[in-house]
Amino acid sequence: MENTNEYFSSINDVSKRLDVPAHTLRYWEKQFPVAIRPTTGAGGRRYYRTETVEKLIVIRDLLYKHGLTIAGVKKLLRDGNLPTSVDEVLMGDNGTPNFVAAPAPENNNDDIDLAIGLLESAKQMLQ
Repeated sequence: MENTNEYFSSINDVSKRLDVPAHTLRYWEKQFPVAIRPTTGAGGRRYYRTETVEKLIVIRDLLYKHGLTIAGVKKLLRDGNLPTSVDEVLMGDNGTPNFVAAPAPENNNDDIDLAIGLLESAKQMLQ
């Protein structure tokens, strides 16, 4: 049964909503203590505020959908740059893609040629 209080959600509700195991949420609490601080109730049960759940969604998307590492997310938190939505991290201030979350290409000549082509295009745009 889902919690009727919209301000607090139990760890089980958050786990189901994010499709992430509860033990992963507890691990993220240890890794990101500044961003994720649940309130504990009777018996040590964890309850998450709405703002915390929103941060968890961003962290989950950065880790699982966009390939950032735990260290990468920690750096965003340390620098005060954790976005309020994943779209903010993927697009820079001027609307161009921010390649922080781009997956690393494999080492082969096709990728190198593609990278050179992209750099040459960017150079022409800047001139």
